[in-house]
Amino acid sequence: MATTRIPFLTHIQLRRELVASFDTYPFNLPVIRGLHSLPLHPCVTFLVGENGTGKSTLLEGIAVALGINPEGGSIHMRFATKPTHSELGDAIGLSRTRRHMRDGWFLRAESFYNVATEIDRLQQESGGMLRNYGGKSLHEQSHGESFLALFRHRFGGGGVYLLDEPEAALSPMRKLGFLSMLHDLVRDGAQFIIATHSPMIIAYPDSWTYVLDGERIERTSFEETEHFRVTRDFLVNPSRSLGVLLDRSDREEEGEGRGPNKYRT
Repeated sequence: MATTRIPFLTHIQLRRELVASFDTYPFNLPVIRGLHSLPLHPCVTFLVGENGTGKSTLLEGIAVALGINPEGGSIHMRFATKPTHSELGDAIGLSRTRRHMRDGWFLRAESFYNVATEIDRLQQESGGMLRNYGGKSLHEQSHGESFLALFRHRFGGGGVYLLDEPEAALSPMRKLGFLSMLHDLVRDGAQFIIATHSPMIIAYPDSWTYVLDGERIERTSFEETEHFRVTRDFLVNPSRSLGVLLDRSDREEEGEGRGPNKYRT
């Protein structure tokens, strides 16, 4: 499913001349320290890797460089609950094309509650805000339903959408629904950068997948990701996978001389 259309963004760069020190956070993260230039797919770019490798930090930096609220929300939102974002966004450079970006959104699962609260506040202040989200407060929907309402009603084809772990609130069936919505938005001209742990989501074909590992950011295929291989091996034979895992855990516990009540105080 090759795509030849013009994206909004073609590359991100770390403007290393703006980094005062690579010994302080977030520039001391190995993957940030090793970042130079990262090409982006015109439709969907996935960032995958272990917890703590810097996926969310990098996505947040891209959001700030785009002028999007680091706490999440649209390019027009300027609320702040607690300023905790890093300085990375000030050192991120973006290579843009001639396409005009009319919209931008940053979804971060950890602060989505704050974004939903801000949407309700704007609705009370001036009205009309909820029309963009299906006409119903996101707080009055389940976590997964509110995510899907955002994808279905708010996103369009004229912008860049940064998603940090969109699978966090979605059941397997809802993940499939998300992929269908993603495909419709891609066909309408949207561009996505998505940090995820979900092998179902990174299976989307019109995309590139980057694995963040140490100081390297390497492009790989869906089937070569650890996310896919671990999930496949577990589902093919869960009894064997659990047997190996739990047997090793038991042996480690016996070696440390701990009994079954080790977690009691």
